[in-house]
Amino acid sequence: MTDLLRIGNCSGFYGDRMSAMREMLDGGHLDVLTGDYLAELTMLILGRDTMKDPSLGYAKTFVRQLEDCLGTALERGVRIVSNAGGLNPAGLADKVREVARGLGLDAAVAHVEGDDVRALSFEGALTANAYLGGFGIAAALTGGADVVVTGRVTDASLVVGPAVARFGWAPTAYNELAGAAVAGHVLECGTQATGGNFSGFRSLRHDGTPLGFPLAELAADGSCVVTKHDGTGGAVTVDTVTAQLLYEVQSTRYLNPDVTVHLDSVRLDQAGPDRVSVSGVRGEAPPERLKVCVNELGGYRNSIELVLTGLDVEAKADWVREQLAPALTAETVHWSRVAAPPYDADTEEGASTLLRCTVMDPEPGPVGKAFTGAAVELALASYPGFTMTGPPAAPTPYGVYRPEYVDRDAVTHTVVHADGRREVVADPGAYAEVDPRLGLRPSPYPAPPDTLTRRVPLGTFVHARSGDKGGDANIGLWVVHDGSDLYEQRVTWLAKLASPRKLRELLPEAADLDIEVYVLPNLGGVNILVRGLLGRGVAASARFDPQAKGLGEWLRSRMVHVQEGLLT
Repeated sequence: MTDLLRIGNCSGFYGDRMSAMREMLDGGHLDVLTGDYLAELTMLILGRDTMKDPSLGYAKTFVRQLEDCLGTALERGVRIVSNAGGLNPAGLADKVREVARGLGLDAAVAHVEGDDVRALSFEGALTANAYLGGFGIAAALTGGADVVVTGRVTDASLVVGPAVARFGWAPTAYNELAGAAVAGHVLECGTQATGGNFSGFRSLRHDGTPLGFPLAELAADGSCVVTKHDGTGGAVTVDTVTAQLLYEVQSTRYLNPDVTVHLDSVRLDQAGPDRVSVSGVRGEAPPERLKVCVNELGGYRNSIELVLTGLDVEAKADWVREQLAPALTAETVHWSRVAAPPYDADTEEGASTLLRCTVMDPEPGPVGKAFTGAAVELALASYPGFTMTGPPAAPTPYGVYRPEYVDRDAVTHTVVHADGRREVVADPGAYAEVDPRLGLRPSPYPAPPDTLTRRVPLGTFVHARSGDKGGDANIGLWVVHDGSDLYEQRVTWLAKLASPRKLRELLPEAADLDIEVYVLPNLGGVNILVRGLLGRGVAASARFDPQAKGLGEWLRSRMVHVQEGLLT
């Protein structure tokens, strides 16, 4: 029988379904259960926690899950690997030991540290964490750990580490490491691989069953099958897996601390109900420098949301903006655009639209009472029907994320084993320099000329998944796998359509921004980067959709000309 590592996921973010760890442990056989709790925004939240209490800085929900599940995991031999340590992996490891003692359990708990690089004095940094690879996790597991908690490792490292421990891969086993990194990327966001946030949601079974969390059956050659436990909700299809593969990646090269993955080599095949095989993955040496997530306190923010109803909403908006102008002394003031409601709406809500004002400033004063009080004072002195969606709130601090890069010798990747022994993880022996132009869409795109066309939504046969990378927005587009004989022709059409110029036309908010398009023919689609759309990142964005989660769905709703022959 082929030696397989069955590795699952029970968390895609800090705040994910609390019952997922129990569901995954009880749902079927696993060797390793992972949990991803960190994101750029999460590091900022944890940083603010440590400002209040230096003993915190880790994901507290992970502790509550272990209180319920640690005994089951030990009894069944399931090892738990998580980046829930955040800014304080040593503190979390101590907390897990405390939980184990309280339950009368003997658990070997190790942690990985060294990612915290605030000592390198990044200007204004509240947090500064280098993205570490999976070999520290592998060393902890090889050393006998039942539970491994880390700080800021890459999301994929949670799978790469256990795979290295199981199969004994050398640091130069690039294809195998790349396969594990792809498996890790598919699993990292939990139910996004089983139908969550999926533009093809109408094809899923809707019977109230919660979406199942994914797992991978990983082989020694780095190939895997993505699946889920029997009886759980959602689905695992080529399209749901493609959706996650194209989520928040950039070019055709996916840079990890242990390996550079060639995303254009990935091949997906439906291997049975709720089973997708991932094969053909190629990799090369990793980048020479490590990426660092830096968060700084950017200042304070506040907002009000006004309801405009019925006729003359543009004039009503103009008047209230004029009335509030003298009170808007903040450094940044952003008013949302007003969309006129339909005429003759049969509900009051349908006859209404929203106007939002968001203000940001280095100091709390200009975004506090000076702002909200002026808005409240207009309640009986402004446009007809003046109302707010909620009472004004106090200013809240916000952070700004920026990526930095450091030399590897500035970071000491360290494993602290369950017995207290410290082991420094060696750096890779070779590095690769990636040409950023690899996979860029050529212009003009080589494709047959257009014939008679019809005007239809882009989403007629195209799926999308979008998200954020700091201030940049990422959109993956790919052709639906519906068994059509037109699939290859549709893939060519999509690659031809998706020029930066056309995308600026379809996304007017990006009209003045740099757009990069990378072609991924194996996945039947393209990956799009919209540079700077999100400003200084999610926590500092005044956009309606600060994480670009709905950007792909907006793009799918836009009308395009499609050749008649591709619509049959």
